[in-house]
Amino acid sequence: MSQYYSENSFFKRVFETVRLIPVGKVSTYGAIAAFIGSPGAARMVGWALNKSGAQSVYVPAHRVVNRNGLLSGKNHFAGERIMQEMLENEGVKIDNYMVKNMKKHFWDPNKELK
Repeated sequence: MSQYYSENSFFKRVFETVRLIPVGKVSTYGAIAAFIGSPGAARMVGWALNKSGAQSVYVPAHRVVNRNGLLSGKNHFAGERIMQEMLENEGVKIDNYMVKNMKKHFWDPNKELK
């Protein structure tokens, strides 16, 4: 088991929450952090997602963007356009590395799961 995925770890809670984001939706680092009880830890959510590729169970990290809808994690994928292409394949429109109509595509775990 990965060192980033201990039973009650912050990373585990991030991965579990991100796995719940539906196809065609995006969430934000801050929304994920708030939902798992760590408001203000948006940057740490990003660090966790940088390690998500090492997990045995897939984590759809491409569905997490910054609070403005910017694909700020795009450089952590195999190619600069991979994150955009993955979202577009799920029906999310992207323009200049920004989610178009963020309001339509935003999935807030604090509203959807509580």
